[in-house]
Amino acid sequence: MRGLLGFHLDTSTPHGGRPCCQGPAACVSLQKTAVILCLLLCSTSLSPTRGQTKIPLETVKLWADTFGRDLYNTVTKYSGSLLLQKKYKDVEPSLNIMEVDGLELVKKFSEDMEAMLRRKVEAVKNLVEAAEEADLNHEFNESLVFNYYNSVLINEKDENGDYVELGAEFVLESNAHFSNLMVNTSISSVQLPTNVYNKDPDILNGVYMSEALNPVFVENFQRDPTLTWQYFGSSTGFFRIYPGIKWTPDENGVIAFDCRNRGWYIQAATSPKDIVIVVDTSGSMKGLRMTIAKHTISTILDTLGENDFVNIIAYSDYIHYVEPCFKGTLVQADRDNREHFKQLVDELMVKGVGIVNPALTEAFQILKQFQEARQGSLCNQAIMLITDGAVEDYKPVFEKYNWPDRKIRVFTYLIGREVTFADRMKWIACNNKGYYTQISTLADAQENVMEYLHVLSRPMVINHDHDITWTEAYMDSKLLTSQAQNLMLLTTVAMPVFSKKNETRSHGILLGVVGSDVALRELMKLAPRYKLGVHGYAFLNTNNGYILSHPDLRPLYREGKKLKPKPNYNSVDLSEVEWEDQAETLRTAMINGETGSLSMDVKVPLDKGKRVLFLTNDYFFTDISDTPFSLGVVLSRGHGEYILLGNTSAEDGLHDLLHPDLTLASDWIYCITDIDPDHRKLGQLEAMVRFLTGQDPDLECDEELVREVLLDAVVTAPMEAYWTALALNASDESKQAVDMAFLGTRAGLLRSSLFVGSEKVSDKKFLTPEDEDSVFTMDHFPLWYRQAAEQPAGSFVFNLRSAEGPEGPSQPMVVTASTAVAVTVDKKTAIAAGRSCPVIAGGPCLRLARATELDCFIIDNNGFILVSERPQEMGRFLGELDGALMTQLLSMGVFSQVTMYDYQAMCKPSGHHHSAARSLVSVSVIQTFPPPANPKTPLLTLTRKLLLEWSAWGSWLADSGAEAHKHKKQDALQPCDTEYPVFVHQTAVQETNGIIECGTCQKMFVMQQIPSSNLLLLVTDPTCDCSIFPPVLQEATEVKYILPTSRICRMRSQKLRRRPDSCHAFHPEENAQECGGTADTSASLPMLLLPLCAWVLPLQLLQ
Repeated sequence: MRGLLGFHLDTSTPHGGRPCCQGPAACVSLQKTAVILCLLLCSTSLSPTRGQTKIPLETVKLWADTFGRDLYNTVTKYSGSLLLQKKYKDVEPSLNIMEVDGLELVKKFSEDMEAMLRRKVEAVKNLVEAAEEADLNHEFNESLVFNYYNSVLINEKDENGDYVELGAEFVLESNAHFSNLMVNTSISSVQLPTNVYNKDPDILNGVYMSEALNPVFVENFQRDPTLTWQYFGSSTGFFRIYPGIKWTPDENGVIAFDCRNRGWYIQAATSPKDIVIVVDTSGSMKGLRMTIAKHTISTILDTLGENDFVNIIAYSDYIHYVEPCFKGTLVQADRDNREHFKQLVDELMVKGVGIVNPALTEAFQILKQFQEARQGSLCNQAIMLITDGAVEDYKPVFEKYNWPDRKIRVFTYLIGREVTFADRMKWIACNNKGYYTQISTLADAQENVMEYLHVLSRPMVINHDHDITWTEAYMDSKLLTSQAQNLMLLTTVAMPVFSKKNETRSHGILLGVVGSDVALRELMKLAPRYKLGVHGYAFLNTNNGYILSHPDLRPLYREGKKLKPKPNYNSVDLSEVEWEDQAETLRTAMINGETGSLSMDVKVPLDKGKRVLFLTNDYFFTDISDTPFSLGVVLSRGHGEYILLGNTSAEDGLHDLLHPDLTLASDWIYCITDIDPDHRKLGQLEAMVRFLTGQDPDLECDEELVREVLLDAVVTAPMEAYWTALALNASDESKQAVDMAFLGTRAGLLRSSLFVGSEKVSDKKFLTPEDEDSVFTMDHFPLWYRQAAEQPAGSFVFNLRSAEGPEGPSQPMVVTASTAVAVTVDKKTAIAAGRSCPVIAGGPCLRLARATELDCFIIDNNGFILVSERPQEMGRFLGELDGALMTQLLSMGVFSQVTMYDYQAMCKPSGHHHSAARSLVSVSVIQTFPPPANPKTPLLTLTRKLLLEWSAWGSWLADSGAEAHKHKKQDALQPCDTEYPVFVHQTAVQETNGIIECGTCQKMFVMQQIPSSNLLLLVTDPTCDCSIFPPVLQEATEVKYILPTSRICRMRSQKLRRRPDSCHAFHPEENAQECGGTADTSASLPMLLLPLCAWVLPLQLLQ
């Protein structure tokens, strides 16, 4: 166990006069010592020689030692670090330091996670059994009349005050277990997308049948109160969700969410697949036809997941791959690649004559090569042919590549209302175990594309194989239309639901999919943070090597004032986070489900990339049984592999716990309070007290963590009296120097004491949940704790932070000083606590140095300025202000430059090119939010199914406005890889001096380390203009890849992955003659309304 102490210094002069010290006592020390320095410099400065001021080396060393001694005395006094060290020393005989067995730890975490996930699977199985039994006992009734709770209409009334049809009273109550949303835990409700008629006979019969799920939903939740959302997504389009909730349309009055287009539905309904999309770009596809074709491709892409592989070939009188880098191969259909394909498809142009045979030949060859090379999904293979039907003699291609086995299915999509070629297109599909549909409008695409999923699901349905599917991490918006955004990462367990009726067996009827969400945050609570040490952490990845949960996963980015999901947030590879694993040894072992360990030297970024820690980490890993997931646990060498254990009585611990200035880590689980409704209102500290006093025997608490908290509470209790005495005896001057003192322990206990009134605290966000870097979270220990843990024993680490407030940038700069308190037992050392106090730094204290024509800086070990005579320089990087000096320090080895990488960055596109030679740095589709289930659903605000007629004006309508839309896309940020420098002081160089040649003059400088700290004193001669040297910046730059290693051309499909265990590609009883027919071409609105719709709707919706 380990802890830390700290304090702050104010460097600003908000009112233009003397520095206003609003923080800890160190300000007094800084000001006083700065005056000493100035006096020494004034008395020892030599006469200028050749325009150069000589800097007295001994004087600078004397000042650094004096400053360091005064600073150390101040921070030691106010932090109380020596007292805390003594208190732990006093109890040392009763302490035990245990070495953590990382392999046993990861196995225990895995077993707990597997047990939790197994309960979710059991709940889903119960729903599957109930749904299939209900369908078996239900007879379809074409004239069924049935009222149900429509999620959109519930509680809605008409102008007479009566409930609207399907909108009866539905009791809703706020529930903390469901993110404080208004829900009904006694019954489910039913949602339908706008383009599905809520009284269609298929819908009414399905909803009626699925009423049987209501008691199962409730029983599941009662049996396992950790369950969250349970649901049934029907193949007809309705979505039954428990608990019942009211669904709010978007600003256009549209319900875009269609359960059949969600990853959990598609992955559960079908086996993995290799898909080649072949699209006609000949001149006959001009205008609206091409618009519909593009939308059809986009809809197909939305049905693919990370276990699928895909490519797109466009053809006219020649063939070309929409992404030249993907020529002759298939790539994994992860989110990143799908979005990239969508951008490229959006740029397709039409010209020439359509010759389909070469394109079909190319598609068959790719699929055959992948199958023979044992690459891709090794399951279903299919070609999607999208054309207006002008195809020539195609039979020889099928005879050569697909007959008689017909192992590659061919699905055909006839674009437009023309039916001349319908028979040909249907023949192709029916003779290749596929399905034919005609897509006449944008609104037709969704329903018609979904037909191919029903075909691919037939073998599984006929076999009645209920495969369990776990999805990748995702942020689900199904409940979050106009409600507050809940950006929690989820995974879903899902299973298909089949018709068991004998008369429909060969048809392989998929009724739908049931699923339940699992919040990854809840899963990771089973790897308690306190067991992993200061720098340790746990993480999960999928069978494809993608991150499911990791403290360094950053799924969001800021666009203006809004946080949005990154386009590739759920396809971040393990090698892009643990990028030190150059040989991908860790990635390979975890994907293969192995159990083992390895060690790596790593560079860990801190403080938003401004600083870096050099650690040796031990990685322990194993699989989670019956899931596609693997778990990793990381422990840092040294103190990270030890845990401090002790014993104290509950009575003593309780007495010392009950103090108003003591808090516990709010994210940590000391006691389980989120299952029993009576416990959900309890804070962790309150729950622990009830547990220790026996007031609530039903409370379950982590007894090991509770013991650690009790020990820490007893040992740290004297600090309260110590700090109180300091506050009472402090002079007004010293009160202006120190805001507060605080300490934290490895058990997540935090004590703090104010030396000023709360209204005078410089940084009001500090130590609050608003400032995640300063508190204990599920992902990390506080920044001040982590830095101090790596500081030499007995020394303090100083870190500058801006005290944000309504006044903006003129707010004081606050310095936090921290030190670690370590305990050694039997030659094993563990960190018991971290102590810190915030101090306000007196920047302009060095103003008198101007009299000597010298500049004085105090910088930290990463080159950031803590003290300067110019307040505006506080917090800035030295190289930004003085490139000559930083360049010299680097060349002398005083600082080293460490190159860091960020494979989750977002960059502005570097340019836009329509040709195949387009810049391959701009590699990802530019979409700043998760794609809706149907991007074109705003068209449905006027009608449920809008039929777009071929006409002369239809062509220009589809094309106009496209350019403006593309420019808007180009301006958006997109995923990229960046590298950035971090500068680190080499501690072996404690003092140095030198002369910088700056053309016509020379600039002299002296550097001296300040003892017992991470600070350096720099004294320079400002009279020499060295602006010929460029600034040294700590800026990220985009990695410019050169073909064939561009970001997109680094084939993700070539990375090792573990395929799902099951595959259902064909079944001998499958009825392949059910292969589609002519689509219904009746319009739901008179064609006379079409021109009006065209003018009213946004033009970009028709792209």
